[in-house]
Amino acid sequence: MKGDPKNRGFSTRAIHAGQPPDPTTGAVAVPIYQNVTYVHDELGRHKGYEYARVQNPTREALEANVASIESGKAGHAFASGMAAISTLVSLLEAGDHAVVSGNVYGGTYRLFRHVLERYDLSFSWVDTSRLDELRAAMTRRTRLVLVETPTNPLMEITSLAGAAEIAHAGGALLAVDNTFMSPYFQRPLELGADVVMHSATKFLGGHSDSLCGVLATNDDRAAEWFSFMQKSAGAVLAPFESFLVLRGIKTLAVRMARHESSGREIAALLAGHAKVQRVLYPGLPDHPGHDLHRSQASGFGALITFDVGDYQAAKRLLDRVEVMALAESLGGVETLISHPASMTHASVPAEQRARIGLTDGMVRISVGLEDLEDLTADLEQALDAV
Repeated sequence: MKGDPKNRGFSTRAIHAGQPPDPTTGAVAVPIYQNVTYVHDELGRHKGYEYARVQNPTREALEANVASIESGKAGHAFASGMAAISTLVSLLEAGDHAVVSGNVYGGTYRLFRHVLERYDLSFSWVDTSRLDELRAAMTRRTRLVLVETPTNPLMEITSLAGAAEIAHAGGALLAVDNTFMSPYFQRPLELGADVVMHSATKFLGGHSDSLCGVLATNDDRAAEWFSFMQKSAGAVLAPFESFLVLRGIKTLAVRMARHESSGREIAALLAGHAKVQRVLYPGLPDHPGHDLHRSQASGFGALITFDVGDYQAAKRLLDRVEVMALAESLGGVETLISHPASMTHASVPAEQRARIGLTDGMVRISVGLEDLEDLTADLEQALDAV
């Protein structure tokens, strides 16, 4: 793509950034360089590639693409979202402290609480949507603030600009898990964040067929460290998965528009249903974070959490769905429905779930691309069982 990519629109960058035509054949799609090692021209001189753990052209194309659509300087791709989170937290040293959104993905909680605390790292779990609580949790050893907005699955909204100001005032980096929104709707680096993380398994890949995590950053030292960790720890993304995620990103804009348009309709249906006690979706005007979210994102996304009262009611509904797939994950073309307390957040202790308001009656939907009429009919008949 000739010219400055920064001057191009989002969809154009999603399709072209990091992907010039193949210089050998002119191929439009980046080839899958299914290769481990590279021949040196002579001792001490090579073409920029030595070993696939360190460099791979297909992975590099994805990394450049992700950096572009997140308005970052550098991107890094990993074997899973948790590998990306692990690399992010490797910025910390023994004795350091991090502040984390209390309602965070269960796998992140498990990694921090049961693995990393063994290495003299400490974590404070706070409601980062309340900036006073975030500010109060900062210590002289705080080096990282990690937020989700919206959170998973309670859809709490944190001010990205406010969190960045607090983190930077305390000498910490702000990292944002942007998986739910995707860069199509929200770009935290433009609002002061230092690092953005995605489980690219979700909306970026978009087809539930590739496991991937990515980091994008404008911080030069963080970018250098992420590259070092790719080389040293080796949890890099394989060439074929890099190709699949690149292919998924090409349709990200059109997919996200459809995800959200159906998501809004389903959220409205649930909000007016007699058997639904509560709906958590930032696109609803009565959501407490509605105005804040609208000020820092261009859309509301496809994730909806609703409460039907208790575990048995949730089970009756989930056992009845036909079009929607009862499965973990989100962001695929198919609509996925899940029970956070026993699935995505099972590793979070019951008392912690109760403290943050994650009830056994909550159900989470990731709205896919099926015909809206089929999705609403499926949901209606499943709710009849409640």
